[in-house]
Amino acid sequence: MVSDIRSNLSHRNPRVTVVGAGSVGNALAKRLLDTHLADVILIDVVAGRPQGIALDLTQAGAVEGHTRQILGTNNYDDTANSDVIVVTAGLPRKPGMTRDDLVMVNGPIVIETVRQAIARSPKARLIIVTNPLDVMTYLAWQGSGLPHQQVMGMAGVLDSARFRTFIAMELKVPVADVSALVLGGHGDLMVPLPNHATVSGIPLAELLDEATIQRLVQRTQQGGAEIVNLLKTGGAHYAPGASVYAMVEAILGDRHRILPAAAYLTGEYQLHDLFIGVPCKIGAQGVESVLEVSLDAGQKAALWRSAESVQQQVKRAMTTLMSPAALAS
Repeated sequence: MVSDIRSNLSHRNPRVTVVGAGSVGNALAKRLLDTHLADVILIDVVAGRPQGIALDLTQAGAVEGHTRQILGTNNYDDTANSDVIVVTAGLPRKPGMTRDDLVMVNGPIVIETVRQAIARSPKARLIIVTNPLDVMTYLAWQGSGLPHQQVMGMAGVLDSARFRTFIAMELKVPVADVSALVLGGHGDLMVPLPNHATVSGIPLAELLDEATIQRLVQRTQQGGAEIVNLLKTGGAHYAPGASVYAMVEAILGDRHRILPAAAYLTGEYQLHDLFIGVPCKIGAQGVESVLEVSLDAGQKAALWRSAESVQQQVKRAMTTLMSPAALAS
C-alpha cells in the first residue's frame, strides 16, 4: 500500500481536504499553501464561505508566490482522490454544555462528514480535530470503515507544544531546546510527563523545582481554556493548525516522525479498543506504530483514568449514534 501511495504522489500534486472553513481549518489551509506542501480543497456546509476564503488565499498567493492551488466548495465530489482528509467541522462547547452534550452534537457531524469524504477518497489518511477529539476519532474510524492505522486524532502535538512553550517561557530559553511529551485524552485529564521533559538534554527536574513543574503541568492541562478565557469569543487556531500541519507533512513526506497523536490501542499501555494520545511513528501509511514509554505508577493511573473517561463517552456515543436505528434515520 505504501508503494501505491508514493506512486500516486509522484505523478501529481498531493491533495489535502480540509473539512470545516472555521479558524483552525483556515489556519491549516494557509500553512499548507505557504509551505507549498499540497493543493487544498476547503469544504464547508455554509454556501460561499469556503469559496470566499479560497479566493482570498488565492489572491494572497499572487503576492506570496504560492505554487499550490486551493478550491473552496460545498460539494464532496470536489474532494475526490485526496491523500489526507482533515476534519475540523463541528461546534465548540457552549456555557452549560457538558462534554457528553458535545459528543451528541458533533458526533453526527463527524460521522456523516467522514462517510462522504472517504466515499470519494477511500485510500486517504484521516486526521480528526473536532472535539471531544478522542471520542470523535473513534466515531470517525467506525464511520469510515478504514483500517485503524489510517485514522488518527490531533491533540498530542498541540498539548506537547503547549507544555514545551510553558517550560521555555519559565526558563527563558528557546522552545526549540525543549523536548516534552503529553499523553492521554485531549482534555482536563491529559497526562503531561515531566520526567520525560528535557532542555538540551538536561532533565527538567534539574532545572525547576517540583512546585514550579506542577504549576506548568496544570497550565498545560488548561492550555486551551486559558486562550478561550483571554479571547472571550473563539478559541485557539494558530497552534492547532500548526499541529495538524506537522502530522500532514509527516504523512505526505513519509517522514516516519515520532509524534504524539490519538491512535488506536490494541494492548499498548494495557489499553484496548480506544483512540487516545500516545507517541506514534507517523508516515505515508498513517500510524505505523505506537511507542510505549516508561511511566511511573502515578502516571499509569492518570493515563488509565483518562482512558476510562474516553471509553465511557465512546460507549454512550456508540449506543446512541451508531445503533441500527440511528444509522437508518
